[in-house]
Amino acid sequence: MQSIKITNAMVELLKKKKINDKILLLVTDDGGGKYSLQGGACSIGSKFSIVVVDQMDDGYQVKVENNADLNLYTSEYDLHFLNKGLTMDFKNYLISLKDDTGMLDGAVLIANGQEILDAFEQGTIASGESC
Repeated sequence: MQSIKITNAMVELLKKKKINDKILLLVTDDGGGKYSLQGGACSIGSKFSIVVVDQMDDGYQVKVENNADLNLYTSEYDLHFLNKGLTMDFKNYLISLKDDTGMLDGAVLIANGQEILDAFEQGTIASGESC
């Protein structure tokens, strides 16, 4: 079972944004997933997002155990990029995600799942670019 340590600073950020009690998805932002904001082959395993959703998504059923009692989930696909020692922190106005191998992403994004889906339906991507 995948687990993650959420630092106190990260918990405080989620509380400040009033999303600590929402359903959160930890997704690899590589252009291939339902909620992937940007990226492509060049970003596989190096960009991540926290996506806030109103209800459970069938594609993201893997519970990520955590010390902050967050409703945090990921997908079977995304598990390939999440290793032992996973930690999420908020420092210097940036969200970082690291594991025992080192830094995975120093600028994790937080996004609204419905807004992402609406943008995709209109043919746009959040960053306006890809690899």
